[in-house]
Amino acid sequence: MSLSASLHALGALGLLLTTLTPPVFSLPSRNTTSDSIPIHWVGDTPAHVAGTTFGLPWPRGKYTFNNTQFSLSGSGGSGDIPLQSWVNGYWADGSIKWTGHAIPALDGVEDGYTVNVKSGRSKGNSSEGVKVSNGREVTVDTGKITVTFPRRGSNIIGSITTSSGQTVGQNGKLVLHTQSGVAEDVASRANTTIDYANFESKISNVTVSQENGVRALVTVRGTHAPTSGDHDAWLSFVVRFYLYAGSDAIRIVHSIVFDGDAESDFISGLGIRFQVPLAGEELYDRHVRIPGVDGGFLHEAVKGITGLRRDPGEEVRSAQYNGTKLPDESTWDTRVTTRLHWIPDWNDYKLAQLSPDGFTIQKRTKPGQGWIHVPGGTRSHGLTYLGGATKGGLAVGLRDFWKRFPTGVEISNAASDEGSITIWLYSPEAAPLDLRPFHDGLGQDTYEKQLDALEITYEDYEPGFNTPYGIARTSELYLYAFDATPDSDHLAALSTHTNEPPVLAAEPAYIRETKALGSYWDLPDTSNEKASTIEDHLSFLVDFYAGQVEDRRWYGFLDYGDYMHTYDEDRHIWRYDIGGYAWDNSELSPDLFLWQQFLRTGDAKTYRLAEALTRHTGEVDVYHIGDWKGLGTRHGVQHYADSAKQVRITQPQYRKYFFYLSGGDERVGEILTEALDTDKTYEVLDPNRKVRTDGWTPTPGQPATISLGTDWAGLAGGWLIEWERRGPRWVEAKTKLTQTSRGIANLTNGFVTGSGLYSSTTGTLTPPPADTNNTGLVSVSHLNAVFGLPEVISELLEYWNDGADAPAGFKADWLDYCYYYGASRAEQAARYGVDFGSLNLVQGHSRLSAYWAHEMGNETVALRAWDAFYNNNDGFTADADWVAGVVDGSRVLIPVSEAAFVSTNAFAQYGLAAIQDLALVGGVLEESPYP
Repeated sequence: MSLSASLHALGALGLLLTTLTPPVFSLPSRNTTSDSIPIHWVGDTPAHVAGTTFGLPWPRGKYTFNNTQFSLSGSGGSGDIPLQSWVNGYWADGSIKWTGHAIPALDGVEDGYTVNVKSGRSKGNSSEGVKVSNGREVTVDTGKITVTFPRRGSNIIGSITTSSGQTVGQNGKLVLHTQSGVAEDVASRANTTIDYANFESKISNVTVSQENGVRALVTVRGTHAPTSGDHDAWLSFVVRFYLYAGSDAIRIVHSIVFDGDAESDFISGLGIRFQVPLAGEELYDRHVRIPGVDGGFLHEAVKGITGLRRDPGEEVRSAQYNGTKLPDESTWDTRVTTRLHWIPDWNDYKLAQLSPDGFTIQKRTKPGQGWIHVPGGTRSHGLTYLGGATKGGLAVGLRDFWKRFPTGVEISNAASDEGSITIWLYSPEAAPLDLRPFHDGLGQDTYEKQLDALEITYEDYEPGFNTPYGIARTSELYLYAFDATPDSDHLAALSTHTNEPPVLAAEPAYIRETKALGSYWDLPDTSNEKASTIEDHLSFLVDFYAGQVEDRRWYGFLDYGDYMHTYDEDRHIWRYDIGGYAWDNSELSPDLFLWQQFLRTGDAKTYRLAEALTRHTGEVDVYHIGDWKGLGTRHGVQHYADSAKQVRITQPQYRKYFFYLSGGDERVGEILTEALDTDKTYEVLDPNRKVRTDGWTPTPGQPATISLGTDWAGLAGGWLIEWERRGPRWVEAKTKLTQTSRGIANLTNGFVTGSGLYSSTTGTLTPPPADTNNTGLVSVSHLNAVFGLPEVISELLEYWNDGADAPAGFKADWLDYCYYYGASRAEQAARYGVDFGSLNLVQGHSRLSAYWAHEMGNETVALRAWDAFYNNNDGFTADADWVAGVVDGSRVLIPVSEAAFVSTNAFAQYGLAAIQDLALVGGVLEESPYP
């Protein structure tokens, strides 16, 4: 058996808390030792669980993969629940660091569960779980449904059959519509030649997970091939299907990568379509459920018998509305049955959610006839059903349906033997997706002009760099199969399940004690008034940004999940149209703040914000293919518009928390794997090309200059995760991580040097071109430590046995950087021969002083950290209002909540500084003279 197969061969699993030494100045440690670990739902206990996956951390040295069994029991004393388990991460000594677990569909949902651990080899998964056969097509049987997955052709799903033997869905495929241009206005349409093309999925590869006791994962890869029009196959996709034992649902994770030309490839429709067999079902027993607001539905039948001039009878009308089989026609009023042929058959339906505030519904009798408008609403939840009272059918829902507008659903041919249901990830009713640059360059044809323009709009423009080629988007859907039309209350529960999938997690205290996601954070501190005030501020920031997402309508196919960068007090609006002040693209690490705040609080709102941010920034803001694969784009009006392409945006640390907490989300894992090739990009693209003065230029295959802050932090974060995961390239990753760390330690001034010459071939790091003799360069940037560097190094040193196994001098060099960034200019000059100059982001960097003070047990520097936290001119101050007011009336488009003192830079850095200062030096806060 291969290593990877062995690592995934764990069967059933549980947990232990170890006693940890409390850090200096931290909150008291909550010492716990147990082989039974409680887990709970994030947020309210869900009404429906169709199977779910979650992750658990483990303390160093406690468990090994070949001698551990895990099991799951209900908190109410119920018996064991089937559990499938695997290892997602290891400590450096080979012991288990993170595991992933899958549970089946649950008949009764408890508030919490307990994971139990015992020694011994796994006995494997129960034969009563998911069954997979792997032949000419992949077949998965959950006990409730059997699904086939063809290996070739256009159908990503062949058929869906219920346990009663009814085929309720078939021929599932991806559909894509494109056009070659966009008319600039209505008048020009008559003079514009635009080519249209239709595509459907073309499968290139199908794989199935090796362990399938409770959960099976089928992954389908391919491209969209043309069915009409003159166009090559394009828009590569990966669709992952998750099927759980005892479940009639399929979770679908759909990812595309834009590999077209923004000037000629306009997506005008993108969706997933399933055929629903209806032959033998009376037209009046065929039901359509169109999603409305807050779990509501429009109840429709293909042949409606309610509201007619003649009444078929209350029992008949009630049956049709409720979706049950109508009584025999002989029991109806004959004035109806003799005239059924005069009642129109409603063949087609469509719903279009073209904004976050409104949807429309239409229906028609057949192609060629006019569409009838149906009352619409504001925000459709998206779960749509087509099927029959006796033949069953399908419900399909897109998570965050209205938040990811323009979306839609379409039902076609409902009056024929085979209807279809399409969920539109991008609605064909909307204007095409336009990815062209938002300006023509404004004459910025030299670096000098581009740098000058940067001074006014904050956009770092360069011709050819504002391309979407290589960006991606991932969508999450759920499909549910039925033997008969379900009642609307059940569909409403499934809609909630679709839009808020159940999440299981361990208690924050336990996660903290394992150190599996670092020890630079701790539980909320309300031990004194100062700490309580900071906690209130952190809660305010989370609530404020959740409110801003709604007030400012930060929604849309590409945009949802991201935030804006800076506020415009004059217009009472975020600077959505001003260069680098618009979309944030993870600038200064809001991702890290939200995830660390969730870790310490377990708050559901914080989790959902962080999850959406991770799904967005890891997809839309970075390049997954092409010349800049592995790099992301600095903040801007469009997510890909700015010419600064850097690893600081693709920082794997941003994805790490969600990857492990989710049980090893495969799409995020794929993105983490992509990051391993990022270092080669520096050999073709110099991030400092516009301001470089040392004469160095990149050459493929030759060493490249990288910063020791934003660049190395991103590379090191990826290498550490690969080493933890024991992925296929973990030896390479470990070598590069060790070699570059040794190279930094060998620099005369360590991290203060600012940059180094890195070889992707050997993994070595040597002095930078500006100091080839290693005499001691001083180059410190305020950006070095605000894109994950403190978190990566803290976790890395703990991984290296608290630094004991790190290359000689590496930890000391990092501690030097942490101390001297916040030291006086005189101290800096005394140590390095020259001071660091004017530095900013003082508040955010207070956590470096806190880290040094914690490691050295130094109260003086601990107090210095709090001084920097409170007394600065570039962060949030204690005398800030810390309230949001309402702006309404003629001053604004819609009434909004405003806190003009808030920027996303400060949001992120205050949050991180507050969390880490409290965790590392919180013990001296009460006695400090600040604020």
